Amino acid sequence: MSELTQAFAALHGGDRRAVDRAFEILYPDLIRLARSRLRRTQPMTLLDTTMLVHECFLRFLNSGQVRIEDRAHFFAYAARAMRSIIVDLARKRQTDRHGGALDRVPMDTNLLESGALAAEDKVVEIAEAIESLARLDERLASVVEMRFFAGFTSGEIAKVLGIAERTVERDFKKARVILCASLS
Repeated sequence: MSELTQAFAALHGGDRRAVDRAFEILYPDLIRLARSRLRRTQPMTLLDTTMLVHECFLRFLNSGQVRIEDRAHFFAYAARAMRSIIVDLARKRQTDRHGGALDRVPMDTNLLESGALAAEDKVVEIAEAIESLARLDERLASVVEMRFFAGFTSGEIAKVLGIAERTVERDFKKARVILCASLS
């Protein structure tokens, strides 16, 4: 049993010190994952790598009900959590940009067409498409999240989901077609 698997087992057994050990083991990989995520969304996010990693780990700790067995399951969860954090920030900024609870007043401006705002809108649009896909087929959405948001290979996704690698590849192709149709 790896040191990380032991830390997860101890954590689920109620040992709060295991949190520190798991975080220490996972931190370098979480940093790489966060950098990858932020590289794709850099124009629109105020998050930096450290903030995203810490927020992701806090969500893991606060969830309490998520049972993680090994590294692959944790990173599948982390990919979903990081996507959620980025999308939540984009939605909040959209709400703030549009006046939050204030009455809306139409205004003609080119500001809304700027790169950062357009990227922010795209992140929310993609997130909504993935949520719609999840309602249609949860596994397809999981495959997209793990490949796009965590950078998992087909083999890693197959291991986490307990399916064949070829099935993952077919699922990803199917999900891309559905997502492209919903985004166009």
